[in-house]
Amino acid sequence: MTAFDPELSLTHLLDPAVLADPYPLYARLRQEAPVYFDPFLHTWVVTRYADVLKVLLTFSADRTPSPEQLSAMGMSAIGPIAQVMVRQMLFLDPPAHTRLRSLAAAVFSPKRVKVLEGHIRSIANDLIDKVLAKGRMNVMSDIAEPLPAIVTAELLGVPVEDHDQLKDWSKDFAEMLGNYQHNPNRFPKVLKSTEEMTKYFKSRIAEQKDHPRDGLIQCLLSAEMNGDRLSEEEVIANTIVTMVGGQETTTNLIGNGMLALLRHPKEKARLMSDYSLIPSAVEELLRYESPSQQTGRIAPDDVVLGGKQIRKGQAVIAVMASGNRDAERFPEPDQLDIARTDNRHLAFGWAAHFCFGAPLARLEGQIMLETMLRRLPDLELESEDPTWRENLGLRGLNSLEVKFAAAGFAGHPA
Repeated sequence: MTAFDPELSLTHLLDPAVLADPYPLYARLRQEAPVYFDPFLHTWVVTRYADVLKVLLTFSADRTPSPEQLSAMGMSAIGPIAQVMVRQMLFLDPPAHTRLRSLAAAVFSPKRVKVLEGHIRSIANDLIDKVLAKGRMNVMSDIAEPLPAIVTAELLGVPVEDHDQLKDWSKDFAEMLGNYQHNPNRFPKVLKSTEEMTKYFKSRIAEQKDHPRDGLIQCLLSAEMNGDRLSEEEVIANTIVTMVGGQETTTNLIGNGMLALLRHPKEKARLMSDYSLIPSAVEELLRYESPSQQTGRIAPDDVVLGGKQIRKGQAVIAVMASGNRDAERFPEPDQLDIARTDNRHLAFGWAAHFCFGAPLARLEGQIMLETMLRRLPDLELESEDPTWRENLGLRGLNSLEVKFAAAGFAGHPA
């Protein structure tokens, strides 16, 4: 094993300046130690596209300690969180993962998502209507957070008026998903939100047993595979992870994407002159500023990767955001090119754990970005230095203040 260089540790992401622009750190890792053991995190860090892809394809996602294991380590207080996580498809391998994913994915099929297009466009316009007269807005709280929260509530089959509460819980759970290994002191707030979410969805399940309502919860409750049905605990756990994933990815896609366009006015103008580029622009924004930066895996066997010996059972962090900036895969990777072709980025993962909500996230991102640009063509940043959420794995902004010419409500555009 090569000598440890502390300058290459991912713990530098705890520095707000590095978190604001992690790509120089990723570039150094790709160049100097593409497969690197980080003793601060007790994990291997993999940063080149080809190696990240191999980890996503062949390494195990079953990495959450059981409540019993946590108790043995003197960490029993975290047990209720683990009780939820060990049942979530995000942390399972086949066949358990396949069983759960096949049930949940049906709710997010491309065909079903396409039916939602007009409704999502209506929500997007309604959100713009609310800020038109002000001449300024916070893209995150006014647009990027409420849109996916409303859509996700509808897809789950819970009251839409609960979407603000769902978003608050989602933020808390996302803090754990992105930061838990770096700052275990966060867990009291996450624990409280996990307990509240569990109670909430238990209540929604009880209601739906008597009064079925179309959506993910009902789909999971009624699903049967080879005579096997999901337990209530499995339904709750996978409703939670779907709710969080459905909101965080889309919220950060919209926020990160708009910031990138505003910082690249030529690309913004190019897009506004040809809205047929919206789909390729969203793919490029996903590559350029990935909402999900990294994910954890476990080596299933002894394996040599990038010339390094990784032992069975060792933890690995696959940095998708670094792979998405790898010059061996993407020409001029640090350049934003909204018409980039051959853009097989890693922002949604790969293979068995490819995000089944990707079609919905893409559609929401496409609609919301186009709606903002069409209706607020003079949109510009209020501040050149927005702050990023202290989340090392799920990249997003705390706020994104923008301004534009104020206007009265004149109805939705045709």
